[in-house]
Amino acid sequence: MTLRALVLGLALLPMVAAAQTGGVELTIEPNPNVDAGPPVVTAPGAFLRALDKSVGRATDIEIETGQTVVLGRIAVRLLECRYPEGSPGSEAYAHLEITDLEGRGLFDGWMIASSPALSALEHPRYDVWVLRCNTASGETQDG
Repeated sequence: MTLRALVLGLALLPMVAAAQTGGVELTIEPNPNVDAGPPVVTAPGAFLRALDKSVGRATDIEIETGQTVVLGRIAVRLLECRYPEGSPGSEAYAHLEITDLEGRGLFDGWMIASSPALSALEHPRYDVWVLRCNTASGETQDG
């Protein structure tokens, strides 16, 4: 690459960036038209349900943040569980990391209790979904 081509390329960078954003100026100010929703609380754990489709067995799991639970041939790790302030039983969502026993990633993202199909584990044998956040360490509830 010649010096002239390099200088020309550097001169075109701002125009390329503007074309990629559609000529819209990007700012870091919050959009006043977006409702941020209610404040959320981070829970110390979550209640999950796992289904082994090969034998038709559902298992309820109480898991703490940072803990990993092995279910058959998968490992489920809870990274975080959140819920709307003042309403722990509704709209819980959890960040789960699910791997096989060799460490290959199967799922890494947020699952929403009220909409389990929105962001789901896609696995031929296992289903995992969030029931609710665990609002107190050591709490047990029937669901």
